[in-house]
Amino acid sequence: MKKDILVLYYSRHGATQAMANKIALGVEQAGLQARLRTVPEVSNNLGALHSSVPETGDPYVSLEDLAECGGLALGSPTRFGNMAAPLKYFLDETSKEWLAGVLQGKPACVFTSTASMHGGQETTLLSMMLPLLHHGMLICGLPYSLPELHTTKTGGSPYGVSHLAEKHAPNKLSSEEITLCIAQGKRLASIASQLG
Repeated sequence: MKKDILVLYYSRHGATQAMANKIALGVEQAGLQARLRTVPEVSNNLGALHSSVPETGDPYVSLEDLAECGGLALGSPTRFGNMAAPLKYFLDETSKEWLAGVLQGKPACVFTSTASMHGGQETTLLSMMLPLLHHGMLICGLPYSLPELHTTKTGGSPYGVSHLAEKHAPNKLSSEEITLCIAQGKRLASIASQLG
């Protein structure tokens, strides 16, 4: 039985969510099911609690989603060259899964969105890889055989797809970004199927 690909993201203004949707499309075009999940906000108000179910959008991720997935696409906007706190907070709670090896040998990829071209796209992608490597996951980037990596003026990297959120249309992905998101989803699903 083929396992779902977990597309897990945090998105504050919608750009990373738009990327997640295109990656999920690529996963499904490759013949696997995509499971879109997000994480709740974190708060500096220790008494604040979030609803266990989001009011809109994709459901919150559960630890069972990690155990049940056949591969993982992990996405975050950049925060000072690093992943956003809500995603890091969730990953910091996966020690039990790390000890049990639930993600070992599964393929993973990463994606990000930034408000400026030099806002830390590649460092954010690399920072997201670190916990995945600790979990024993197999990181798959984007090969330079994709012509869009040579022509994009917005987002894209061999470390994973990225998006430049321009001020006039922050959630609008460029044609190259869309192509690269779909390609990343297809590549992740193809590798997961081969490892199956």
